[in-house]
Amino acid sequence: MSVLEEMQNLVKELNYHAERYYKFDSPVISDGEYDRLYDRLVALEKETGFVLPDSPTHRVGDAVLKEFKEYKHTHKLYSLDKCQSFEEFQGWYARTEKSLNAPFELTAEYKFDGLTINLTYEDGMLVSAATRGNGLVGEDVTLQVKTIKNVPLTIEYKNHVEIQGEGIMRLSVLEKYNKTHDEPLKNARNGAAGAIRNLNPKVTAERRLDVMCYNVYGGDFRTQKDMQDFLIKQGFEVGDYFKICKNENDVGDAIEELSRIRPTLDFLIDGIVFKVNDLNQRDALGETEKFPRWAIAYKFKADEATTVLRDVVWQVSRTGKLCPLAILDPVELAGVTVKRATLNNFADYEKKGLKIGSRVFIRRSNDVIPEILGIAEHTRESRDIEKPTVCPYCGAPVEERGVFLYCTNTENCAPQIVQRLTHFAEKGAMDIDGFSEKTAELLLNELNVREFSDLYKLKKEDLMTLDGFGELKAQNLINAIEKSKDVALSDFLYALGVKNIGKKAAKQLEQRFKTLNNVINAGIDDLKAIDDFGDIMAEGVRAYFDDKKNLGEIDALLSLGVNVSARETNDGNFKGINAVLTGSLQKYKRSEAERLIVERGGEVSSSVSKAVNLVIAGEEAGSKLEKAKKLGVKIIDESEFEKMLEE
Repeated sequence: MSVLEEMQNLVKELNYHAERYYKFDSPVISDGEYDRLYDRLVALEKETGFVLPDSPTHRVGDAVLKEFKEYKHTHKLYSLDKCQSFEEFQGWYARTEKSLNAPFELTAEYKFDGLTINLTYEDGMLVSAATRGNGLVGEDVTLQVKTIKNVPLTIEYKNHVEIQGEGIMRLSVLEKYNKTHDEPLKNARNGAAGAIRNLNPKVTAERRLDVMCYNVYGGDFRTQKDMQDFLIKQGFEVGDYFKICKNENDVGDAIEELSRIRPTLDFLIDGIVFKVNDLNQRDALGETEKFPRWAIAYKFKADEATTVLRDVVWQVSRTGKLCPLAILDPVELAGVTVKRATLNNFADYEKKGLKIGSRVFIRRSNDVIPEILGIAEHTRESRDIEKPTVCPYCGAPVEERGVFLYCTNTENCAPQIVQRLTHFAEKGAMDIDGFSEKTAELLLNELNVREFSDLYKLKKEDLMTLDGFGELKAQNLINAIEKSKDVALSDFLYALGVKNIGKKAAKQLEQRFKTLNNVINAGIDDLKAIDDFGDIMAEGVRAYFDDKKNLGEIDALLSLGVNVSARETNDGNFKGINAVLTGSLQKYKRSEAERLIVERGGEVSSSVSKAVNLVIAGEEAGSKLEKAKKLGVKIIDESEFEKMLEE
């Protein structure tokens, strides 16, 4: 293939994907894949000095939907130059430095991943809202944008002014939407774009969008910081990250900081926008046909991609729940090669319209196993998957409970036994050091260890018959099992795997009832009196301890030397406090800080809500801190936390 033919193919492919992205809000490849194709075309154009007439490098966006009225922008809405490494940024910085031949500052802000919106105000009134379109002509979406509650309909400033921002859908809003609608949205970006570019404003309103603002045309400003202050004063919502960078080191710090913060945010960002702060210096630098020379977007590694769904395998949890796991063609995502993704249940699989052999969108966040967001496109090879009627491991019948499938063979299904033993031994439960899922499999298959109490009957000689167990490893496991016999009541309750009882609920049971016998004999009304304990949790506890088999297993554990006791608590300075920890503490591990709070009579929650009355904020605190501020929750830093511990 000649260079010209490659360029023609790239232009054709990029224009097709641009149309899917801009015109129909239905992309079939990820942003990262598009960028790679685009970068290849740019490189070939530079190499040959030739640009095809229909090359996307000429343009900012794409066509306007016919159903919308065209809107001609008074100022061209530029795209941004981009870089994907610090070395590429340094090249841009050096060119800027050379052009200005003077000191300059940069601002660092979120690069929101949504749909660009231009708001026009006359005499303090919102008179129009338009999409960017191709940068010169967009779509009039005034009726749609007026339904977005954080867009001011009036402002104090009375002169003509245009505000540029990004229409976004928060991830928490997306999650709630997909739980309550039959047809789930693929991702937050599509959710926002599809809502704004929908002819029915009720759809826009239903999606509960936000517009995050970052630029102003009009007004008398000296710097980007002046613009930011103007936006805040006039009531526009802006990103909560805004930093002045005086040199390249500051830029490096901003990139590192936002890379850490990004997984905690409740909205999508795909990079950082760096702009020359001084507007006179911007005028000196000017613009190219496509983007301003005074700004650049540093793009993060993609956390979304498309790949092919090859198979679905079923895993069985300790409760017997069948959990589908997607097997994918390997794809690079956020710097990691991804081969698997989670599916919540078979109903989730059906709701998203998934088929084996189809191309799917996947997303990886917070360094957890990726999830499938939805279908990119079906192929000729696409085929349905049948809902299992029997357990794939033991062959027992499968039972439907709500949206989930369960294996009915709780006593003899090997994966359930292995998962129960692994859960029992994990940290925060019995904390048997060196015990893993592989250990549980070996013990079940070779020594028929099926019950929790069987662990406390093991001898070193038994373990030494197992593959990979020498005398030292066997003795270490025996020592760890022996050490686990002294256990806190809450850890023991959590280890047992009582239905719907997590670590927090187990601690609440310990605080309320103090002894194992009291928990075993607690009535439904006593259990429901605990904060956040509803009928389901109370009935789950009661059902567990009404089961004679469970009581027999507890008796066996106690007879083998397991000693269960409540932690000593101090009804002092943390009594009545429900705390949330966020960010990194320097002197305490998270688990240690939680223990100290509980020991002093307090409770610890995992998320900020109206029930929380204290937030302890360490370094790099993220969205929990912002939510606490909005709710007016008391916030203290690590030094104040330490003082409370010493009181």
